[in-house]
This record gives sequence, C-alpha cells and structure tokens, in this order.
Amino acid sequence: MNAVAEQKGPLIGIRHLQAVLLFLAIVANYIARLNVSVAVVAMTDAATTNTDFPEYDWTGAQKSYVLSSFYWGYIITQFPAGFLVRRFGAKSVLFIPTFATAILSALTPYCISWGGWKAFSVIRVVEGLFQGLIFPCIHEHLAKWSPPEDRNRLGVFAYSGADCGSVLAMASSGLIANSSMGWPGIFYVSAGICGVWCLLWLILGSNNAPSSHLIGSRERDYIERSMRRQDGFHAQKIPIPWRAIWTSVPFYALLIVRSAQGWANSTMQLQTPSYMHGVLEMDIKSNALYSALPFLAMWCMSYVYLVFADVAMSRQWMSLTTLRKSINTVSYWGPAAALIGIGFLDKSQTSLAITLMTINAGLNAGSGIGSILTIIDMSPNHSGMLMAIVNGIGNIFPLLTPLLVGVIVTDMGSRSQWQIVFAMTAVVFFFGNLVYIIWGTTDQQAWDAEDYLQPSDSECIRNGHQLEQKHAMDGGTKTA
Repeated sequence: MNAVAEQKGPLIGIRHLQAVLLFLAIVANYIARLNVSVAVVAMTDAATTNTDFPEYDWTGAQKSYVLSSFYWGYIITQFPAGFLVRRFGAKSVLFIPTFATAILSALTPYCISWGGWKAFSVIRVVEGLFQGLIFPCIHEHLAKWSPPEDRNRLGVFAYSGADCGSVLAMASSGLIANSSMGWPGIFYVSAGICGVWCLLWLILGSNNAPSSHLIGSRERDYIERSMRRQDGFHAQKIPIPWRAIWTSVPFYALLIVRSAQGWANSTMQLQTPSYMHGVLEMDIKSNALYSALPFLAMWCMSYVYLVFADVAMSRQWMSLTTLRKSINTVSYWGPAAALIGIGFLDKSQTSLAITLMTINAGLNAGSGIGSILTIIDMSPNHSGMLMAIVNGIGNIFPLLTPLLVGVIVTDMGSRSQWQIVFAMTAVVFFFGNLVYIIWGTTDQQAWDAEDYLQPSDSECIRNGHQLEQKHAMDGGTKTA
C-alpha cells in the first residue's frame, strides 16, 4: 500500500498549489475582462445605479465597439504568447498581463472622463493585448505540472476559474455600481484583485517541478516519472513540427470545436446583460445578479462533470476519447436546444428565461473536460503553442459577435432580433461538436515526440552513403 502511495506521490502537493494559483489568475483576469458588460449598462443608464457619477449617451454601435475592443488586442498576442512561454516560462510571462491589467483597470475611469467611449475602447484593446498571453501560459503550466492521472482534476479546477471569475464579475459589478463607489469602483476593485494575485504568484509560482523550492523529492519524481521525462528535459528546446501540426486532422477538429465555444462564450458573457435589460426589462442590480446565475451553474457543474469523469475512468467505463466526446456532446448540444427556447421568451416569462439560461450554462461547463484538456492529451510537449493557435483563432469570433449583434439587434427590446442571435449560436454549437465527434481524438500524436524532427537511423545511414558517393564523384572529377 505504501509503495503504491509512494509511486503516486502525495495526495495534496505543490502541483495542487500551482493549480490554485492558475485558478486565481483566471478569476482575477476574468473579473477585469467581463465587468465591462455590466459597467457599460451602468455608465449609460445612471438612473438604475448611482446617479452621483457621470452618465454617457453612447449609441448601440459605440457600446458594441467597447464590448468587442478587448478581443481586437486579445487575438493579436495569442500566437506570440506560445513562443514567449516556451522561451521564458509561465512564471514570468503570466505575471506580465495580470500586472498590466491591474494598472489599466485603475486608469480606466480617468481615461473615460476625458476620452469617452473611444478612450475606453483603446484601454480595452491594450488590456486585450496583454491578456492574450494568459491561456497559452495556463496550458503550458498545466502540461508541466499535471501527471496524466491528475490532469482532469488539476485542469478542470484551474479552468473553473473562468466560471468563478464570470460569477464574481457579473454579481459584484452591479452591487459596486449601486454603492458609494459607483461604476468607477468596478475598475478599482479589479485592479486591487489583480495586484494581490501578482504578489502570490511571485512568491509561490514555479515554471516546473524541478525548479520549485517548495516541492519535495517524492512529488517531483512522481510528476517527472509519470510524464516520462529524463533529467534535463526542461532545459532542452524541442523544435515545433509545424508541417505535421497543420496537416493533422485531429488538430483541425479541435480548432473547430474550440472556435464554436469562443462564439458561444462571447454571446453568453457579453450579451446576457443587454438581453436581460432590453427584452426582460430588468434593472441593473437584479440584472447583474441574475446574469451571474448561469456562470454560477457552470462553476458548480464543472465539478459534477469532473466527478463523473473520475468515476468513469477509474471503473474503465469508456476510453478517454469516448469520455471527452460524450461530455462535450452534452455540453454543446444541450445548450444549443436551450438557446433556441430562450429566444421565444419575453418579459412575462422572466423566471423561465433565467432558468433556461442557467441550464444552458450549466450543461456547457463540460467543455473543459470535453475539449480544452484534449490539447494536452494530444501534445503535452507543444500544448502552450497549440493553445496559442487554437485560442487565437477561436477568439476571432468574440471579436466579431458583438459587432454582429450590433447589426442584428437594432432594438434592444426586440425579441425577434435576439432570436436570430441565439439561433445562430445554437447552429454553431451543433456543427462544431459534430466535427469533433467525427475527427477528434485524445491520442498523443506522433509529432509530439521529442525526436520527431530528428532524422532516423536509416535516414542518417542513407544520407551518409549519399555523401560518400558525392565525395567519390568529386574526387574522380578532380583526377580527370
């Protein structure tokens, strides 16, 4: 029994501390990212919040620019983030965007006071540029610290920070806007949270198990042995097999399914307050609280999915690929049906609308186990770079959806116009998961091998013979 425990490492260790730090990083940055959806409503309708602070008369299009501007910067730095985290490690790279977000959040109210929605949009673009570094770092860090047996637990817990951050952003922003701090307080609170996390990360974070000053030898050996890493593994630079990646069918299936999630996330996170305020005619305080309910459901349900996955794998009910596809199907096709139903409700059916939105979000919580962690399954050695590609392309859609909603929904109180938005999202959900079911896999890809781009022994011998023949021919020519 002791030998088994020794082989598996301590039940709770530094790998779990790293997952907690990643969880908190996502929480802090998501609060700063998503509080804008409530803040914009408060800033343009002061009668529903604290009237002691400035109110701005922004058009629907201008508000759409503010809501989408974050993603204009966000997609630009995804790809460079993959290179940066490989070169400098997650500890340095993850600190930078969170610290920058703290500074930018603190400056936001001042910038809006003299520059209006244009200055607000610029601040959000810059914030997006910095936060684009985050998720490639998260994935790279998880790949370094999570043994296969612990991957579901550590990965789901870390990524549940997105749901927790969404809940806190939606629920607290309305309360803060109604308080003596007014809507500027939304940004000041975000700045403080990000600053506190930066201190914790500098003290407790480590790029990998061998570099940690807190970890014991038993846990370090367990992590490195389970990942089949030799001494000096973290010091080597594994070349990226670009051609193999871009010709990999499972990679494209993963890219498509995550792009579908990006479309849906932007609709749910950024448009929910506008829908509830326009169609359901809810005031800003109850709007914020009810907007948080779907994300609270996601947060709770992510752990329900995790328990099911643990039981299914421990009892060998199905393969890992089947498990991920099954959970992803529930988390995509269930919300697709719920979204269509939501579009047919009006202000007389507020309770039913909120219930469906909550069920929608709760079911969608399975996408973490269903498809996000598939990136690490397929390629632990290149997970940071793959996440940079997948997240970068996937977040083109959050850039476009607020603008598309601004074109479709010209009257915020029009139920028929919101029906189009929700129906489009349902279609994207359905076909994105269908592609994943057909072509997706969790099998570790051949191109993930450390020596994939190194010539094989037969190639070396063949190249050596060719070189000898060339030298012989050159010698013969010179003699002649």
